Amino acid sequence: MKIDSIYKEEIMEIYSEKPNFGELKVKTHEAKLKNPGCEDEFSIELLVKNGKIKDAKFTGKGCVISTVSTAILTEKIKGMKLSDAQKMSKKDMDNFLGIEVIPTRVKCELLGLEILRRMK
Repeated sequence: MKIDSIYKEEIMEIYSEKPNFGELKVKTHEAKLKNPGCEDEFSIELLVKNGKIKDAKFTGKGCVISTVSTAILTEKIKGMKLSDAQKMSKKDMDNFLGIEVIPTRVKCELLGLEILRRMK
């Protein structure tokens, strides 16, 4: 799928700014995962109160797709119930990104979501 130049520009802006990148001062949940087959590796930290995600941050390194999708994910889940956030799908991630990621990059796109699903 050809990426519209507006989306490409927005994705590169998110990649350079890395919103929500860093560590939380107070966290209740944390999980880390490395993407098999590449060097992408992130950790996500959450502050959850009464079942709802109050704050989310991530650290690590990865390609543009994994970094941008994890950055967007950590923003979109704020205010959600952790259990609902863990049920999100590839379609949700595609909607967050504004593009449908090609099959060879789906693991990159879903890395943050897989980390989120590992949190208890």
